[in-house]
Order: sequence, then C-alpha cells, then structure tokens
Amino acid sequence: MPSRWYAALFLPHSLRHVAQKLVTLYTDGACSGNPGPGGWAGLLMFNGHERVVTGAEPETTNNRMELAAVVESLKVLKEPCTVAVHTDSAYIANAFNEGWIENWIRRGWMTAGKKPVKNQDLWKALLALMETHDVSFVKVKGHADDELNNRVDRLAVEALKLG
Repeated sequence: MPSRWYAALFLPHSLRHVAQKLVTLYTDGACSGNPGPGGWAGLLMFNGHERVVTGAEPETTNNRMELAAVVESLKVLKEPCTVAVHTDSAYIANAFNEGWIENWIRRGWMTAGKKPVKNQDLWKALLALMETHDVSFVKVKGHADDELNNRVDRLAVEALKLG
C-alpha cells in the first residue's frame, strides 16, 4: 500500500482514502432558548462498535451546538477515517452540499448579505479536521423515523440538562 504522503501527491482524491476506516457519525445539537443553554451529541459507529460523545455550553445557540457536535465527534478519531456525517441540520449539510462554505471563504468569511459568517471558529475547526478525514454530509429529516437521529437528539437534550 502506498504511503499517505504518496497518496496525497499522486492519487486522485477519490482514491486517497481507500484503506481508511469507514465511520458513520450521527450528530445533533439542542438549545433551550436561542441563545440559551445548549447541548450536543455524537454517535460514532465503526465495525459494530459505538462511541457516544456529548457536551454542553451554558450560553449558546442551536447552530453552534450542531457544529460543536460534528467538530467534537471528529476530534475523538485516532487516525484518518472516511466519515459519513448524518445531520438534521440544514445549516451544516447545505454549507458543504450546496457550496455555501466555498462562497463564504471566497468572500472572506462574509455571507451573501455581506455580514460576517457566524461561528467561524467552529467552521474553521471543522475544515481543519476535514484535512485529516474524508468527510461527507448526509441530511436526515429531524424528529422523524430515523432511529439514530432520534437517539442523538435525546442525548443532546440530556447533555443540555446536565450541562
């Protein structure tokens, strides 16, 4: 198997992560009031194993908690992985799947309405993690029939209450 350095230089991006572990990640954020106390949760699944990570903030927003869930969950990975992030956050999914983030960066972290992008610290942390991990985003419907999304929703609400 070629070294990671070789892969980064000579293989197309779509082939660079062939040998990486495939991780499924479900994330959610919760906020009581917006702003208000918040909680986040991530459920990482690999090869039949699960790991739950949670956290809370005393004064935050729902979007910050949604982003924190992804960032903090990716931080626990010990090696480069291919990660499918399942989120009910249109804010996160659209940022990548609809190209919002590229536009924000091109405009110097400004929105189309010429206002500074909120949560830049978390967006930048996520982009840094994506330099290590091959991450894709799957939009799921919130508060619907997705058992795993409902599970991380409950975990985020519990984290909010304990925070």
